[in-house]
Amino acid sequence: MFNKVLIANRGEIALRVQRACKEMGIQTVAVHSEADTEAMHVLMADESVCIGPHRSSESYLNITAIMAAAEITDAQAIHPGYGFLAENSEFAEITKASGLIFIGPRPDVIRLLGDKVRARAAMIEANVPVVPGSDGVVIDEQMALLSARKIGYPVIIKAVGGGGGRGMKVVHSDAALISAYTVAKNEALQFFKNGDVYIEKFLKNPRHIEIQVMADQHGNSVHLGERDCSLQRRHQKLLEEAPSPRVTPQEREHLGTLAAKAALAVGYTGAGTFEFLQDAKGDFYFIEVNTRIQVEHPVTEMVTGIDLVKEQIRVAAGQPLSFSQEEVVITGHAIECRINAEHPEDFTPSPGRLTRYHPPGGGGVRVDSAAYEGYQIPPYYDSMIGKLIVHGKDREEAIARMLRALDEYVIQGIFTSIPLHQRIIRDGAFKTGQYDLNFLEHFLKVVNKKT
Repeated sequence: MFNKVLIANRGEIALRVQRACKEMGIQTVAVHSEADTEAMHVLMADESVCIGPHRSSESYLNITAIMAAAEITDAQAIHPGYGFLAENSEFAEITKASGLIFIGPRPDVIRLLGDKVRARAAMIEANVPVVPGSDGVVIDEQMALLSARKIGYPVIIKAVGGGGGRGMKVVHSDAALISAYTVAKNEALQFFKNGDVYIEKFLKNPRHIEIQVMADQHGNSVHLGERDCSLQRRHQKLLEEAPSPRVTPQEREHLGTLAAKAALAVGYTGAGTFEFLQDAKGDFYFIEVNTRIQVEHPVTEMVTGIDLVKEQIRVAAGQPLSFSQEEVVITGHAIECRINAEHPEDFTPSPGRLTRYHPPGGGGVRVDSAAYEGYQIPPYYDSMIGKLIVHGKDREEAIARMLRALDEYVIQGIFTSIPLHQRIIRDGAFKTGQYDLNFLEHFLKVVNKKT
């Protein structure tokens, strides 16, 4: 096992990894920008190294500075968290070449699954159902037209190296396709330095279902059930729950087995998430793999009792999985709300000093946050303050517990997304589980009309 791990991230995920390391007897190194000198992950680490100014490009994305910090602190491994460099195959390659362990999949696997077209082909080979789409990259406008007509409108144009909704355009006709194709390519090039795009059938009113897998270096691969991540605004998740109110035990086992076998087929190791869309008929289609720990991993931990971050570290150290598929048991229900420093109506960022901060507590309540009273939320990074997670014996109790916890959460000095979460959870469609990827956009339109 490692003696010292450098955490190449910030905020709540850096603190989350620190806590896992401390319980395992591993020392931690925090890297930070000049803006994060007083951040909780810096204050709580065994050692800390400033790696640059507030700009992410000069600090948290500065591979040279991070590797230098690892060298001077004698770290043995690097945990990338999520975001920033977590799915950067070059970073994983450099870490490996420097004689350190990257806590995640191999660089070649990250590269394969980060390319949406190659990942799609790999899933087809592994007998995982995929959304009907183009045969690889769409190289020009004529090919785009031919592919869209063959698939049938509406279609969605996607960036090969994309994510977060960038480089994605929904098209309903030939007339709109060419301009959308050009815009998607330009966005893909701007955000991902890769202008390649492909086309898929656009599924109406789907749900976003993801399967958590964990695989080791000894040929073991298991799944830990699904998470429902359908409550999104512009492809950004706001609330997640496990298990999904729409997935049956039989579907869970089938989809989970497919994902676990597919992970083995591509040589995957560590924690990974296989994402699917479920259409109105209940059929599932693969869309992508996230080769890192997910923001929403706590809901899986709450219903399985398995610490995914500790398992990541064990696997990276060469140890076999500490549990078998038979030992994964889904118990109760968990919900996570992302608490963001944003205005709850127009989503404008709301950085500033927390004049009062008091997180909720009590049975079945967990708060993953690096915030504290007096902390200055910087304007330079993601707006998420933390995550409020609850667990109940069933979904009804989890909903009641989340409402109680949201009522208890005191954050003053800035606007937060708490009022929005309170409205969503009280909504009848959410309570009955009858929501899909389009629910939140429609919900917000209704709310804004009333206000």
